[in-house]
This record gives sequence, C-alpha cells and structure tokens, in this order.
Amino acid sequence: MYFGVLKEIFGREHEVVELAEGADVAGLLAMFRERGRAPRSLWESLAVAVNQEYARAGDLLHEGDEVALLPPVSGGVA
Repeated sequence: MYFGVLKEIFGREHEVVELAEGADVAGLLAMFRERGRAPRSLWESLAVAVNQEYARAGDLLHEGDEVALLPPVSGGVA
C-alpha cells in the first residue's frame, strides 16, 4: 500500500508483488528503489508497516503480508 506522495509517484494506492521466499523488508525497498521513480532521500526516511505493525529492514515477509510504505509527513503549523 502506498501513502502520501508515493501514491502519486506510483500512480496507484496499492499493488501486489511477488518476492522470493526469505525476502525481507530491505529487499522489498531495494526493489522499489531500483524502479527509480522516487528520490533517494525519500527511501532513506520511509517508515514501513507490515500487517499494521511498524517493521525493521531485516523483518522477513511472508505470503499474504500487507506492507504499507509511509513517507515522512511534512507541513503543519509552527
């Protein structure tokens, strides 16, 4: 699932991807980075949730997992 600016970058709210067995969050992010659609700085500050729980780079992904890519929020009132 894509949130914020990522919905605009990828032109959709979600997609289904197939990964090799043993894939982790870092591998998934690397796959998206290789697509080259988003600035590198965005990937460095992205939060990831797997099944509605914040995830770390080394967390393994399993069939049926719901992954949300959450870019940093900007703006607000000072």
